[in-house]
Amino acid sequence: MLALLLGTVATQAQSTVEGTKFLDNWSLTLKGGAVMPYQHYAFWPHARGIFGLEVRKDLTTALGVGLEGELTINTSSWEHFPASFGPKSPNVIDHQLVGAFMAINLTNAFNHFKGERRFLEVEAVMGGGWFHAYHRNESSIGDYNSWYTKAGVNFNWNLGKAKTWTVSLKPSVMWDMNGDVSRMYANQYTYVDDLPVVNYGAWPGKDNGMKSRFNANHAWVELEMGLTYHFGNSNGTHYFTLCPKRYTQADIDAANAQVNELRGQLNGVQGDLDAARARTAQLQRDLNDCNAQKNTVKTVVRNTEANVYEVNVFYSVGSSVISNDQMPNVERVASYLKSHKDATVVVRGYASPEGSKSINERLATNRANSVRDALVKKYGIKANRINAAGQGVGNMFEEPTWNRVSVCTIDTGTK
Repeated sequence: MLALLLGTVATQAQSTVEGTKFLDNWSLTLKGGAVMPYQHYAFWPHARGIFGLEVRKDLTTALGVGLEGELTINTSSWEHFPASFGPKSPNVIDHQLVGAFMAINLTNAFNHFKGERRFLEVEAVMGGGWFHAYHRNESSIGDYNSWYTKAGVNFNWNLGKAKTWTVSLKPSVMWDMNGDVSRMYANQYTYVDDLPVVNYGAWPGKDNGMKSRFNANHAWVELEMGLTYHFGNSNGTHYFTLCPKRYTQADIDAANAQVNELRGQLNGVQGDLDAARARTAQLQRDLNDCNAQKNTVKTVVRNTEANVYEVNVFYSVGSSVISNDQMPNVERVASYLKSHKDATVVVRGYASPEGSKSINERLATNRANSVRDALVKKYGIKANRINAAGQGVGNMFEEPTWNRVSVCTIDTGTK
């Protein structure tokens, strides 16, 4: 029994299950069949009917506890000596049992639980409780109280997709722990003229049958069928289920990092909106300039003292891809370089302050390289005329999100 319990505990350590609240995993069983003394009688010719109820709570996938009650029906005589149950009673109900039991699901204990009940499961059952026999009055014995122990096996067939119902074959052996009734009363009484006289010298003697013990002469066999209904659980089923995932500390840390990253992106949403509005306003000004046949746009700034031009290329949050609305600015740089063979350009990439330092540095470098690659691959500008480098977080613009930019500084090559 201890080995089975240790096996049960070890099995439960391997599984994280759902459906373990107090009101989960309760069941009710209606059972009935035949009962017979273990020895001195042929089973089927002398079998009596027996029926009862069980109320059970499964504590784990492999361990359940419950209460049971049973009644035997007086259909045959069990008076051959030694008689574990005493003489036959004229009552319809001869004996009753009330006790507790523990069931160990051997299938789950030694074959890892898969997340639902199997079609066939085998359980070991142990228990004990109060035993009461009703005797006929003319025997001068009267009713008899004792206690019993129980050992058995349940073969359970779980039916249906939801496994709500179980049909069981329930063989077991039960022992009357107080011994042989006939022997007890034979030692307690001396009969004179067919009337009982108390034998005080024999009570409570060593052989009066009251010593608690396991003895085949004081045992009976039960062979029953059971029908069990399993009540619904909080997990939506009628049985234990496995949790969908067991999380390690590494999983939790990764999830927290992802949450923090999403929070950073959320904080930048308003900035993205402001930058989009700024780009929209800039495009509108560019369109107005084109319509007025102007040769300059707001994205181009000339520094006459240093003989340089600056052209800005703006980006979306977290991106180093040049959008279609920014490509004309790159084309302006390419056009100037093609027209002025001595001119060179320095491209400095920047990032806005949101996000981590390492990500911003990578974004700034990628943004500078995106302008250089467009000038070389799309417009045929020689790479030795372009110097591209990332500068990290920028602070050129008062609005932080506008600093997602590549600044192209064109050196005209003139003194």
